Amino acid sequence: MKLPDLPSTVGKRGKWIHPPDNFVVHYEIADEVRVVQSNLPGTKILCLQKIRFLDGRRPSDPATEVRLGYYIIGKKPSVRGRWVWGQYCTSMPYRDFRALIRKARKKGWL
Repeated sequence: MKLPDLPSTVGKRGKWIHPPDNFVVHYEIADEVRVVQSNLPGTKILCLQKIRFLDGRRPSDPATEVRLGYYIIGKKPSVRGRWVWGQYCTSMPYRDFRALIRKARKKGWL
């Protein structure tokens, strides 16, 4: 199966709603680094995203954070054969984690 391209999400905007008070936070993906997971090539891409918050932050919260996630090839009929954001906590080989950190350092995040 030919894998689809995975376009960049830099510049994409979204929002988080924090329970229990339904506090809304708007954010933008400021930058990202990606690595194909070495023991699952072609099925999983690890992603470290730099998130910039646009408004609605509590004064004690930082304006920028990082988010670790992953994309997998969808299996359900509505997303079959497409890259979808993983909904669970990810695990990965140490070398892949080190590769993400190296890429983030190279971009000046760390």
